[in-house]
Amino acid sequence: MADQDPTPDHVSRIMAQWQRERPDLDVSPMAVIGRLHRLAAALDAELRTVFAAEGLSDGEFDLLATLRRAGDPFELTPGEIAASTMVTSGAVTKRVDRLARAGLVARAPSASDGRSRRVRLTAEGRTLVDRVLERHLANERRLLLGLDGRQRAQLARLLEEWGRALGV
Repeated sequence: MADQDPTPDHVSRIMAQWQRERPDLDVSPMAVIGRLHRLAAALDAELRTVFAAEGLSDGEFDLLATLRRAGDPFELTPGEIAASTMVTSGAVTKRVDRLARAGLVARAPSASDGRSRRVRLTAEGRTLVDRVLERHLANERRLLLGLDGRQRAQLARLLEEWGRALGV
């Protein structure tokens, strides 16, 4: 990374204020949590622009991407989609409804259970998700330009370890 900017960031200023007002408290967790929270909000805004340019929400892209990476025939049950995207079945239904109206997914009866329906990526949906995925990855690479390869790998490992410790 380039030379460090000596100017305190927003979180450093907040921590200094708390240290002044409540010197009896250890505010060091804010150094990580506060910055991560601010970064997550900024990243969400940056990532959504790519999806919005194609008329998609981030959740709709997530659903299309989940079907795409499932492999041929690019279909899953709503329950499998919910488990993979970590949203409620109601949210899946709402997203599937909108994407079906747009012709990007279709509902099909299950071959093994006539009562069950599967959600299948249409050819148009596959074309769209493949195109958006390329733009999404380019955008993510752009957002990581401030870190070199070693730093990105180290950060990824730390976040993975932390996520495991928290059970997420």
